[in-house]
Amino acid sequence: MAIGGDAASMVAVGLVWGATNALMRRGALVWDHRLRSLSTSTSSSVTGVLRRWVELLLTWQYSVPFAVNLSASAAFFSLLGAAPISIAVPVTNATTFAATAVAAALLGEGTHAAPAALGTTLIILGVWVCIS
Repeated sequence: MAIGGDAASMVAVGLVWGATNALMRRGALVWDHRLRSLSTSTSSSVTGVLRRWVELLLTWQYSVPFAVNLSASAAFFSLLGAAPISIAVPVTNATTFAATAVAAALLGEGTHAAPAALGTTLIILGVWVCIS
């Protein structure tokens, strides 16, 4: 089974998902800070919930990474048509996990460096075992 090109695509999707996960978290924090500074009331009505969703999607720090993340999801589903699911899912999800940890650290989020480095190394070894 030749999955060389597919493996690169799996890793690429995982890297995009991981980076955008960290960026969407940061965008959601921007949105949350903006909501807290604008008003103290939190309406639980349907219109209040819909208004908050619209405000989240209008926050570019969230919506741009979200759109890129959705594009990677479309690429992943396309990839599933050509690659075995038993390889595509673990490789992509493992890469996503590692990329999220690295991207979060690069964005300055508090991480425990040693366990994150060990986990990322183990993920890389696992992906290598899956695709070799």
